[in-house]
Amino acid sequence: MGSTEAEKPLRRIAASFEELEAVAKQQPPGVMDAAAFSRACSNVSVLFGCLGIAFKFAEMDYVDKAPTPRSLPPVSDSLCYVYVDDLLEASKSISTLPSMVELDVQNGTVRKPGSHTRNMLRVKRGIDMVKVLFEQILVTEGNSLRDAASVAYAQVFAPHHGRAIRMAVAAGMYALPSKSQLLKKLNEDEASAKIQMQNFVRLSTPVIHYVEGLFTSRNLGIDW
Repeated sequence: MGSTEAEKPLRRIAASFEELEAVAKQQPPGVMDAAAFSRACSNVSVLFGCLGIAFKFAEMDYVDKAPTPRSLPPVSDSLCYVYVDDLLEASKSISTLPSMVELDVQNGTVRKPGSHTRNMLRVKRGIDMVKVLFEQILVTEGNSLRDAASVAYAQVFAPHHGRAIRMAVAAGMYALPSKSQLLKKLNEDEASAKIQMQNFVRLSTPVIHYVEGLFTSRNLGIDW
C-alpha cells in the first residue's frame, strides 16, 4: 500500500499555507484568519522532531527562559506546540491575526511573556527557519543537512541566542539526520520532496512578510 496524503507531512504543510498565501498577497493585504494560521503552523511543528537535537535547541527561541543543555527535554517533546497551541486557543475568541495584535497593543501587553503577539512572533520565526532550511537544502549537493541547517540557524535563530545556546546548536549539528533519513521520515523521495519544499518556500514567503507587517506597521519591531 502506498502512503496516504495524511502520512506525507510536506504535502500537508504546503496545502495548509495555500489559503494563507492568497490572503497575504491581496493588495492591500487581506485579514488573515487566526485559526487557519495556527493550524498551518502546527503542521510545520512536526519538522522539528524530524530534525533531532540540533533543532530542539533551536526551539529554545520559542520559550521565554531557555533551559540549560542538561535540562533539555527529549526531542519528542515539541516546545513550539506551547506557542502554536496558545494561538489555536486564542483563535476561538479572536478571529484574526490583526485583531490579536491590536488587542495586545490596546492592553499594553505586546511584549509581556505569554502574550499572543509575542507567541505569534516566535511561531513566525520558526516558519522562517524552515523556509531558509528548505531553500538551502534545494541548492546544497550531497546527503548531509549540516550546511543547510547551519545557515538556517545562523540567519534566523542565532541573533536571538546567547553564546552557550549557539555552541550547543553547533555541536548538535553533528547529530542531524542525513537528507535521505529525513526524506524517509517524511515519506518522500528526493524528487517529490523537492517539489513540496519549493511549494513551501513560495507559499510561506508572503505569509512571513504579512506577519512581519503586522508588527512593523505598528512600530513594534520584530527583533525581540
